[in-house]
Order: sequence, then C-alpha cells, then structure tokens
Amino acid sequence: MDALFTSTLTVTLAEMGDKTQLLSLLLVTRLQKPWQIIAGILIATLLNHGISAWFGSWISQFLTSDMGQTIINTSFIAVGLWLLIPDKDDAPNTSLDKYGAFVVSLVLFFIAEIGDKTQIATVVLAAQYQSFLWVTMGTTLGMLLANVPVVFAGNYIMQRIPFSLTRVFAAVVFIAIGLYGFF
Repeated sequence: MDALFTSTLTVTLAEMGDKTQLLSLLLVTRLQKPWQIIAGILIATLLNHGISAWFGSWISQFLTSDMGQTIINTSFIAVGLWLLIPDKDDAPNTSLDKYGAFVVSLVLFFIAEIGDKTQIATVVLAAQYQSFLWVTMGTTLGMLLANVPVVFAGNYIMQRIPFSLTRVFAAVVFIAIGLYGFF
C-alpha cells in the first residue's frame, strides 16, 4: 500500500501546473466534452505509466545492490529538482480535432507524458517499490486527481491555486523520499 499511496501523492503533486493540466484546460475549452477527455486521459495514462512501471520493475532487478539504491534515491532527488522548473505550454495541434475528444485526448496525453517528469517518476517509483500494479494504479490515480478537476472547473481552479508553491511542495516530497532512502 505504500507504493499506491506514495505514487498517488507524488504524481498528483508533480502534475500541479504541469503541461498536461494546461492541456486539459485547452482540450475542455476547445472540445467541450469532459467525459471523453477524462476517458482519453485515463487510457493514455494507463498505457504510458503501465509501460513505465513495467520498465521500472524490470530494471529494479539490476539495482538491488547499494549502488542501485543510490541510483534510485538520487533519481528521486533529481526529479524533485526537475519539478522546480516550470513547464512550457505546448498547444495541441488543431488538425487532430476532427478525430473527436477521446482520440485527441488519448493521443495528446500519451505523447505529452513521454519523457515527462511523471513518466520518469513512475519508472523510479516502480524501481523503488518493485510493484508494477500498485505504482501504475497510484500514478494513474494521481494523474486523474490532478487533471479531472481542471477538466470540470479549469478556469476557476487555475486562477486560485498558486502553482509555484505547489511545484515547490512536490519537489520537497520527491527530495525527501530520496533523502529518506539514503538514511
């Protein structure tokens, strides 16, 4: 259950102010189909984070030594520091709109997550906990907790949450997990 809780918490926090939240806001503003957008987010995240968690679980077999644990803990700290760098707003391609809200959301979210902080965090969490299922469930839940409110109340929420403070809090959580692993 630690894997589920930690994965959910860290990804929820890491997503605050992330480009995928901005993507959620753009999609709901443009397409006006919240349930299709949420379904696209869910499937894209399950696929992307499932692959990432599988890779993290697989690679953990090679990281069982002290050196491996050092790499994992250092990765947590690195992701925490990375969280301090704000994301750029990458506007979606309007030529995809003809495929419908579900397909557009699925494709854009899957692509947006490639190499993103939360994808890297998913690999690291799966390597740490050696749990494909719980990490995939946790990171997917975290992604939904961060993005579904934006889909339903985007403009209202985006004007009231200080994303810079949330980003710093998320960075502290990642760094603390990394430091905890060293001690």
